Amino acid sequence: TTGAMLFDCGKVDFRMELAPDYKANRAEMPDELRQQIPIIREMAAAFGWPLLQEPNYEADDLIAAFARNVPAGRRVRIVSSDKDLTQLITPEITMLSPAPKGGFEERGEAQVRDKYFVNPERMVDYLALIGDSSDNIPGVPGVGPKTAAQLLNTYGAFTEWENDLARIENPKLREKLETNLDVIRRNRKLVALLDKLPERMAPVEDQLKRNTPDWVEIRRICEQMELRSILKELPAPPESEEPDLFSQVEEKSDSAEMVQGELF
Repeated sequence: TTGAMLFDCGKVDFRMELAPDYKANRAEMPDELRQQIPIIREMAAAFGWPLLQEPNYEADDLIAAFARNVPAGRRVRIVSSDKDLTQLITPEITMLSPAPKGGFEERGEAQVRDKYFVNPERMVDYLALIGDSSDNIPGVPGVGPKTAAQLLNTYGAFTEWENDLARIENPKLREKLETNLDVIRRNRKLVALLDKLPERMAPVEDQLKRNTPDWVEIRRICEQMELRSILKELPAPPESEEPDLFSQVEEKSDSAEMVQGELF
């Protein structure tokens, strides 16, 4: 299995120009967590994962760029709970999200429809309509998840009715949309993920090569940080077979995996 852990480089310029208040509601990262970030990076690198980030790309954007540019026929699994990434889901691209009771659960096209009542290709329009409080993106007043899903399933994508609002039969909804067309257009640009791969990161295969885990370094980090649950799973020194520590997020197949990391 190939893959990488992808990190933010902060807020990107074009989104800040569109909405100066973008993510302004987020609290600073607690010092206790900030101090753990270098250890997390060390541990991920010791397990062999490339650590990637790019100026003016959020982690989500970089994931989109890799996911949409892998060679044809390759499966991609994204390890994240971020609903913005559901816009990327296709038969070849799925997500592994933390499950409420522990472990991970698969999120594909069917799971997106079950949760949001729209197909993944409508998620940008859906989020543009309802907004995203976690990113400080206000939606159309009076349009919630149920109304947004019904609108998109009845009349199609935003581009199919933005210039023909007479199609919208409900007069109250039509008025809300008419007075907020600019809001929807702006939100779509904020929510849609970049998918152009940075030039220095091409070809994709070279960036997603996983190295052999350094079990000595992993053990050192675990002992230093008193990560006893992981220590129990490590191969006994000096040598042993590698345990399948990522059994829930890896499989021995022709696939690429991307793990999201966010830094603010």
